[in-house]
Amino acid sequence: MTSPRLPGERREIRISDADRERVAERLHRAMAEGRISVEELQERLTTVYAARFGSDLVPVLSDLPGDPLNLSADVLATPVGPPTVLRGGVGGIRRRGNWSVPPRLRVQCSIGPVLLDFCDAELPMPVVEVELELGAGSARLLVPENATADVDGLVSSYGSIRSKVPSRSVHGRPHFRVYGRTSAGSVTVRTRYTFAGRNF
Repeated sequence: MTSPRLPGERREIRISDADRERVAERLHRAMAEGRISVEELQERLTTVYAARFGSDLVPVLSDLPGDPLNLSADVLATPVGPPTVLRGGVGGIRRRGNWSVPPRLRVQCSIGPVLLDFCDAELPMPVVEVELELGAGSARLLVPENATADVDGLVSSYGSIRSKVPSRSVHGRPHFRVYGRTSAGSVTVRTRYTFAGRNF
């Protein structure tokens, strides 16, 4: 049983299957280069596929060259705290311009469209968690040009999920973790388009 966290304590974010596969590829490469044996590879892969957090991967990579985690430290630890909840109905939810983005957002909208434009927003934290609870409406998340976004935790029953930005976090760049569920609507994560002086 884990002990309760103290206020202000930082927590680790669970890693994705893509993270595990990247580490597994590094281990296979290390074996091909003669750095570890076949037996060591099998032992380390067992640890990798059972890993839940980035810190679980440290032992299997600590004696190999390169970034020990191959993950941004910004993604591994984000501030603890309740999310800011945005609720919308038929009229949907729209946030754009110079607005202050909390570290954690929970977006609840049953029917209306959702637009979250982060391009001109204030991003006080390097990592933003966006939890979507959507019904039939579509959602657009517009992120800055240099941002990355991980949508692996997002599930759609009948709609579509598209991300047009890199998923792997890069240290020093904004990173968005988008997860949750949408029933019948579409979710798109992309940078902002500009045409004839207008932003889309």
